Amino acid sequence: MKSVAAPRRRTGFAAVWNEHKGKYILIIPFVLIFFVFTFIPVVMSIFISFTDFNMLETPRFVGAMNYINLFTNDAVFLVALQNTLFLALVTGPASYLLCFIFAWLINGLPNKIRAVLTLVFYAPSISGSAFLIWGLIFHSDSNGFANAWLMRIGLTQGPIWFFDTRQYIMPIIILVQLWLSLGVSFLAFIAGLKNVDTALYESGSIDGITNRWQELWFITLPSMKPQLLFGAVMQITIAFSISDISMELAGFPSFEYAAHTILVHLHDFGSIRMEMGYASAIATILFFMMVLTNLLVQKLLRRVGE
Repeated sequence: MKSVAAPRRRTGFAAVWNEHKGKYILIIPFVLIFFVFTFIPVVMSIFISFTDFNMLETPRFVGAMNYINLFTNDAVFLVALQNTLFLALVTGPASYLLCFIFAWLINGLPNKIRAVLTLVFYAPSISGSAFLIWGLIFHSDSNGFANAWLMRIGLTQGPIWFFDTRQYIMPIIILVQLWLSLGVSFLAFIAGLKNVDTALYESGSIDGITNRWQELWFITLPSMKPQLLFGAVMQITIAFSISDISMELAGFPSFEYAAHTILVHLHDFGSIRMEMGYASAIATILFFMMVLTNLLVQKLLRRVGE
């Protein structure tokens, strides 16, 4: 008996659309928002970075002159680049580890206690009074909490000018940034830990896993790779985007540019001087720094559990 071949499934655009049109309709608003408010501005910024544009006159093409000036004639940008890389290198990995460690530690607690601790750890990242609190702590007179405490126990004879002394500015910025770092990544890690299948731990014990560190490396981390990647993207973005802390606490500009970052430099040329071509070149450099760092970190995270 001659067999009848099954009809070939149509794979054209119309067939795919008819099969999944409900899903496509749901994501169309997001695609439009992403295209209008993210993709187009990034492309325009890259284009404007090759021009001399002051928002009043027609952009004048200058080629790579903005980039050349950044690295050869702008000493403040080089300081900002150094400060940004240092802050990203310190606060990025540290905040990422803190987010995961605190999420892991409170994951096994009872629901009510875990909910309270989650709120306690997450609250600073959404607190509008963060800069006010730290400004009062490190206020540069005897009324500042840090100065008052140091003078009371006899460690100093007079108030320390924290934000007018180069050696204190960067450690304070790092401290405040870490305090604010338990945000969206922290919540993502908590969600990821709760979604790990407990049956995997039982299977792991049968296969020879004998302690919690092995469970963490071979079961927990591989099971929450999407959350780990998401957290890495968020923490890298935050680490490279430090500006408000610098301007609110250390002032604008900060003492000897000790807390001057690339984003602060971008604010200077883009929002104050209105040199949009130069500002776009700064933004483009920062954008590609973030992209390259994210690609590197994601490549490393894919090896977790191997």
